[in-house]
Amino acid sequence: MKAEQNKNRATLLISCPEKPGIISTVSNFLLEHQANIVQFDQHTTDPKAGMVFMRIEFDLSDFDASYDKLQEDMHQLGEEYNMKWQLSTKRERKRMAIFVTKRDACLMELIWRVKSGEIKAEISMVISNHNDLREIVEREGIPYYHIPISAETKDEAETRTLELLEGKVDFIVLARYMQILSPEFISKFPNRIINIHHSFLPAFVGANPYVRAFNRGVKLIGATAHYVTNDLDEGPIIEQDVIRVTHRYTAENLKVAGSHVEKHVLAHAVAWHVEDKVIVHGNKTIIFT
Repeated sequence: MKAEQNKNRATLLISCPEKPGIISTVSNFLLEHQANIVQFDQHTTDPKAGMVFMRIEFDLSDFDASYDKLQEDMHQLGEEYNMKWQLSTKRERKRMAIFVTKRDACLMELIWRVKSGEIKAEISMVISNHNDLREIVEREGIPYYHIPISAETKDEAETRTLELLEGKVDFIVLARYMQILSPEFISKFPNRIINIHHSFLPAFVGANPYVRAFNRGVKLIGATAHYVTNDLDEGPIIEQDVIRVTHRYTAENLKVAGSHVEKHVLAHAVAWHVEDKVIVHGNKTIIFT
C-alpha cells in the first residue's frame, strides 16, 4: 500500500508574501483538485508583512488525470498571489552528477546511501579532474569521466562537462571537488549545485581551512553544505555540523576528524534536496525536516 501511495504522491513548495487566508487558499485549491493532503509544513517570517513558506505533500487518487490540470491551474494561483512554486512527484528519481578530485569519503558515502535507499536518487555519472577514483566508481557500475583541468584548458573542460551533463542530470554534487566553477557554468544550474566545504562557515572561507583552523587553535571544527553561487563559499547554507577537538590534534588529525563530519553533512543536504525539503530565499534556506 505504501508503494502505491508514493506512486501517487506529489510535493508542492511555495514561497510568497504573507496574506490573511493564504494557507486556507492553498488547502482549498488542493481540495478542489481532489488532493488528499498528508503533510503540511509552513513557516512565516512575519505574520503581518513577511514571507510565508509552505511544503505540502499530497496524494492524488486519479494521478494521471489530475496532475497536469493541477499544475496548469497552479500558474494562475501563483500569479494571483505572487508565488514562487515548485511541483514534483515521486514517480521519477532525481538524477545527480557527482564531481570529485582525489578524496573519496564523501563520494563513497553518497554511493552507499543511494544503494541503501536512504537517498532516493540516481547517480548518473561521476566526473573528476583526476583518475584516482575511477576503479571504485566503475566497480559500482557508475560511469566515470576524467576531464583534466588547467588554467589554459578550463573553458574547454567546462564545455566538455556541460555536454556530458545535458539532459542527463537534475543537479550536481561537489564531493570535495577542488575546482572553482565559472559563473557561466553555475548559471546553468541555479540552486542545483551542492558543495561541501570543510569548515563551519563563515569561518575559514576558501582553501586550506584545516591548516588555518590548526594555526588559529580552534576547539571546534565543522563542515558546511551549501548551494553554489558566484561568491566563493557564500551560497545559501543547507546543513552544518561540528565536533570538538583539543590542543593535541595536529592539522592532519583535524582533516581525518573533519572528513567524518563532511560526509554526513553532505549526505543530509543531498537527501533534503532530493526530497524537496529545501526552499531558497535570498541567501538563506528554509529546511522542512
